[in-house]
Amino acid sequence: MCGICGVVTEHGPPDLDLLSAMMCQLGHRGPDGSGYYRDRQAALGHTRLAIIDTEGGAQPLTNEDETLWVTFNGEIFNYVELGRELRRRGHRFRTASDTEVIVHAWEEWGSDCFAKFNGQWAIALWDSRRRQLVLSRDRLGVRPLYFARLPGRLLFASEVKALLVDPEVDRSFDPVGLGQTFSYWSTVAPRTVFRGVEQLQPGHYAVVDQNGIRHAPYWRIEFPARGTEPRQDVTENAGELRERIVEAARLRFLRSDVPVGAYLSGGLDSSITAAVVAQYTDAPLHTFSLRFEDAEFDEGDYQRRMSAMLGTQHREIVVRPADIVDVFPQVIAHAETPLVRAGPAPMFLLSKLVSENGYKVVVTGEGADEVLAGYDIFRESRVRMFWARDPESTKRPRALELLYPWMERSPAKAPAFARSFFGRNLELDDPAISHRPRWDATSAITMLLGADTADAIAAAGTDDVVAAMPPESVDWDPLSRAQWLEMTTLLPGYILSSQGDRMLMANSVEGRFPFLDRDVIEFANTLPAHHKLFGLEEKHLLKRAFADLVPQDILRRPKQPYRAPDAASFFAGHRPDWLDHVTSRGAIEDAGVFEPARVAGLFDKCARTGGQRMSNTDNMRVLAVLSTQLLHETFVAPGRRGPVPGKPPRTTVAVDLATDEGDMR
Repeated sequence: MCGICGVVTEHGPPDLDLLSAMMCQLGHRGPDGSGYYRDRQAALGHTRLAIIDTEGGAQPLTNEDETLWVTFNGEIFNYVELGRELRRRGHRFRTASDTEVIVHAWEEWGSDCFAKFNGQWAIALWDSRRRQLVLSRDRLGVRPLYFARLPGRLLFASEVKALLVDPEVDRSFDPVGLGQTFSYWSTVAPRTVFRGVEQLQPGHYAVVDQNGIRHAPYWRIEFPARGTEPRQDVTENAGELRERIVEAARLRFLRSDVPVGAYLSGGLDSSITAAVVAQYTDAPLHTFSLRFEDAEFDEGDYQRRMSAMLGTQHREIVVRPADIVDVFPQVIAHAETPLVRAGPAPMFLLSKLVSENGYKVVVTGEGADEVLAGYDIFRESRVRMFWARDPESTKRPRALELLYPWMERSPAKAPAFARSFFGRNLELDDPAISHRPRWDATSAITMLLGADTADAIAAAGTDDVVAAMPPESVDWDPLSRAQWLEMTTLLPGYILSSQGDRMLMANSVEGRFPFLDRDVIEFANTLPAHHKLFGLEEKHLLKRAFADLVPQDILRRPKQPYRAPDAASFFAGHRPDWLDHVTSRGAIEDAGVFEPARVAGLFDKCARTGGQRMSNTDNMRVLAVLSTQLLHETFVAPGRRGPVPGKPPRTTVAVDLATDEGDMR
């Protein structure tokens, strides 16, 4: 895993000092070395976390005649098979790295190569003969890739902070990006929360040349029309799902030249991942778990039970609310976006534990809930649709009481509120009926916005993710539509970014996700809905497929999503100095996002209650204000230039062809 950046200009060679400054902002993503390539029009930068071919895979890397250069963040897990095919076709390799496969695959297949890759990546290819930059991002957005268009040049980087070192990049918030975040929990690509900064959409590539920038998809999230699913036998499907997940986990565990550990949450998904690695590989398994001081959030009993059963070498960290408060400013500096939950902070601490124990790579269970229908939002949608078919029924709404059994204030304990909340927007023909309750609840944050921000959002209009749904989705099963929405919004923008890549890479750790393997996704998307969500039983087929590897008490326990204490973390104990600073009236006015009096009212309430027993809405409001204000303080406030960069990694590749004499070391 690595950090990548670069500059392409219309006139004159890119500024090498600018490229170096960009690379310094990405040192945490790649502490093992750095390199650059520059000619008279383009410059590529790279900071390396050495995982495959640790000695020979330094970047930027080139082809045989040194006309094609690549800087690459990620892993191509099927690089061995692709390399074998490319060698048969006459390509000559200098290294044993997966990176070199990319340049030869582009030479051989052009843009068709991306569909052949099974992995997670952000790629920048510079073709010096065609004077053409090609950018590519993996199918579901595991790895980030941002760019900014300026007069006469384009900048790209793994993180926004690397773009912001250029003084001409606008340092202000995009109201539409904020509006999306305060509805969907994150922006939806290509939008970001920074004006003038875009992100490449997952499953897309872009070509930059003298004609501008052109985007095109190489892969889309697709489902068959309802009733035409090709695979109907549940036993056969369970067997094939198991085969694909086992192969995906083996690839991610074994294709590494450094040790690989595993996250163990105590839930079904990470238990399966760890069990597969233990069962199907010979390497010793080291597992890492996150626990909480507050028993409401803690899953330690399940984690230890699974670790003992597998015989792993296990390490855990117990997180207190004060720990969340202490690291929250760092978390926002790495997330580069407002947050509506505190969940990324403990994940930051967990990856720190991994790094401190000498590991650079972990496999995790992320993606199973989206791909195989594990979230409560899917169960919730099924109940709401059941109710919507007879909205006057007094019995049908009682099915709501089966939802959220893990929640202290579950619908079963507050049926009147549940009927009021879930009974809104019961429109069967609404393609987003599954997500309206979540989006409506999150959008309550906008009640805190100042008039100027609210007017800017209203004037610009938000990019409606529903309007972007494929036309053929009208023929999909409702569960498929809900999965598409989840894979387009929450998964890339929050789960894989704010809570995933950013918290892992903050501590120089790479995450690998077997459930997001290309072959697993494409198989799962062809399954009948009832194989994934059987009645209200989530991940039905996954449980059948691995019933022999996971204990029954984990296999059958109610879904308990990962959560962390939110507002209470910041108000139940000692208030940090930074909190009063960033939420002062002056700071709120300077940022210009929220109305100071409304924020003061909310925070007075928090002070009175210690943040305890806050509603879901108020919890999200508190986190949205704190994170947005910290984001402004770190990146937008006058004179700010982002977090202070660390010491640049040692240079391992230096190619400068922009001078008359040229230089290559």
